Amino acid sequence: MTALPPRARNRMAKERRILDSALKVFADQGYSGTSMDAIAALAGVSKPTLYQYFGSKEQLFTAIMVEQRDTMLGAFEEPDGLGLVPELWAFSWHYADTVLRPDFLSLARLIIGEAQRFPEIGRAYQAAGPERMLAGMMDYLSARKAEGRLAFDDAEMAAEDLWGLILSAPRNRALHDPENLPTRADLQRFITNGLRVFLKAYSTHPAEDLAQLQALNEQGPTQGTP
Repeated sequence: MTALPPRARNRMAKERRILDSALKVFADQGYSGTSMDAIAALAGVSKPTLYQYFGSKEQLFTAIMVEQRDTMLGAFEEPDGLGLVPELWAFSWHYADTVLRPDFLSLARLIIGEAQRFPEIGRAYQAAGPERMLAGMMDYLSARKAEGRLAFDDAEMAAEDLWGLILSAPRNRALHDPENLPTRADLQRFITNGLRVFLKAYSTHPAEDLAQLQALNEQGPTQGTP
């Protein structure tokens, strides 16, 4: 693989600092309380430089949503080829490790609390996050249906079922009670049970898939998850 030229590497590093800083400021100050000045200061860049990368606060907020969404969708858009159950297992842990991060939970609370006053952030979140996430899940599940691995009539409903089954309860709890974050054991229990229910409902080879899920559960979280 050809190494990136220094200018490109510097640009990527600066953009990374800006996004990380913006996430922290948004999570700490809320949408209305966040200024481009504060983000620029934390990122160690000038305000004109910040605007060269992101033309507005809304654009920067959307970029954060897109990045987190792409992290979660990576397991679906670039499957590892190990098969349906390991791919669903990997996605579930990617999803958990993203949406249950303290800074991302703070951002989710901000969206819930401020979307009525600032509908643009609700629209940005919905378009960049859940809508695209659901579409990516539908594409993946539809491909597995075409291979004969899943059976369903409505891809959207199947994707919604998967999404809701794996982590809706612990995420909702963490959103409303910041001191009650689930443990890794809690997450494994919810993920395993959610996938078990999903596979019983939609798999064309439920016995084999459930046995594979049990084996993954006994191994623990996917490699690389904390």
